[in-house]
Amino acid sequence: MIKVALQGAEFYAYHGFYHEEQLIGTHFLVDVQVGFYADIDLDKDNLSNTVNYEMLYAIIEQEMKHTRKVIETVAQAILNRVKTEFTFIEMAEVTIKKQRPPFSGPIKQSVITLSYQK
Repeated sequence: MIKVALQGAEFYAYHGFYHEEQLIGTHFLVDVQVGFYADIDLDKDNLSNTVNYEMLYAIIEQEMKHTRKVIETVAQAILNRVKTEFTFIEMAEVTIKKQRPPFSGPIKQSVITLSYQK
């Protein structure tokens, strides 16, 4: 299996359950990994023989712009778009890390991960 991933894509976005979070926003880190079996000739050195991670980034960037209350919803939207764009993938995983969530004590990040297996 070939795995293609983006790790630590940084975004400032306005996701959060509380109204204040949607006004102020915060920093997020997003990781996306996909896996597929290569039944093509990789020696041909052709971008169409793999998952284009520039397209992966564009999907993440577009979905991070849509404010949502729950980051699981953001991850699901990213996962759905990745599955639609790259129908040949066998697995995918999306992780979103919300930096310094608003709690009464210091927390580095809250993290959610959604996985897909064909």
